[in-house]
Amino acid sequence: MAGSGIVPVVDVSAWTDPDGGGRGDERRAVAGRLDEVCRAVGFAQIVGHGVPAGLIADMLAVTGEFFERPVEEKLALRPPSPEVNRGYAPYGSEALAYSLGAEESLPDLFEAFNIGVDAWPAGEAYYEAEAHRMFAPNLWPAHPARMRSVWVAYFEALSGLAARLMAAFACALDLPDDYFAGRTGRAPNVMRANRYLRQPGSPDPAPGQLRMGAHTDYGACTILLADDVDGLEILGPDNAWHGVRPAPGAFVVNIGDLLARWTNDRWRSTLHRVVPPPVAQPGPALRRSVAFFHEGNHDAVVECLPTCVSADNPPRYPAETVADHLMAKLLGPRTLTTSTATSTTTGRTGT
Repeated sequence: MAGSGIVPVVDVSAWTDPDGGGRGDERRAVAGRLDEVCRAVGFAQIVGHGVPAGLIADMLAVTGEFFERPVEEKLALRPPSPEVNRGYAPYGSEALAYSLGAEESLPDLFEAFNIGVDAWPAGEAYYEAEAHRMFAPNLWPAHPARMRSVWVAYFEALSGLAARLMAAFACALDLPDDYFAGRTGRAPNVMRANRYLRQPGSPDPAPGQLRMGAHTDYGACTILLADDVDGLEILGPDNAWHGVRPAPGAFVVNIGDLLARWTNDRWRSTLHRVVPPPVAQPGPALRRSVAFFHEGNHDAVVECLPTCVSADNPPRYPAETVADHLMAKLLGPRTLTTSTATSTTTGRTGT
């Protein structure tokens, strides 16, 4: 786990225990630790999360089977428009640096598959309003046949974990535990599996080309399952890049733009990227990850929390709906154009 020291390991079992969790003082201690980590680096490795190891293994196995399917099958699952964050993204079709407002960027060296909420109550105006994009139907492959059931089970498990983390975050911010439930409880969450694979005979990356360009995540928080291999780097408080490899059994959790804006930058939406393996390293250099993006309700207004502003620390961001923020962030990388989204990274570029 060389290079992972910048991202602390936090046991969150006091908040995830299915029998009701820890005592109040235990929960407050965990919340306090999360506050420290979110202020300092914006990334944590969480253990005691309660997601079954068997489900995680099934998720990785079936996802690997999907990515090994013929490319023609995968290409048939491309989304109908850039606003629909579903289905297959071919190798080299996106460039995440555009989400930060880049004017030009080389394509990223990954392929991906996305899903969102698989079913929602019919006839509810809240969901129907975004049925064309944020709650669009998932695009499921015919093979592997069990992919849908495994992915939905994992998605639901991570949705529950995200809700419990948001309660811990609320406690850390001196808010009622259920504060974020009404702002994120019906969120258009997205789950994305990424595969980074050096194909036989493929050219070396161009100078500056990355497996995934530097970016911040768009939502409230991200829960990442990743291989214990090199590649993921985060921008530390020292403005230098640091490698991160997950501890055994841990998820990597990071703060996204929505919580940075809600907390008025008390918490960091940290820049991160995935760098390619050394050219001299032989073999395919496979890296896999599954990111669960916990968003806000699409109609929720993101404005600085009352516990994070004062006369000496006025709001740094304008109020904006979650939908407007997410679409501005999403469309840049998808259309390979400069994003118009509000930045949470002013002055942070990496050295």
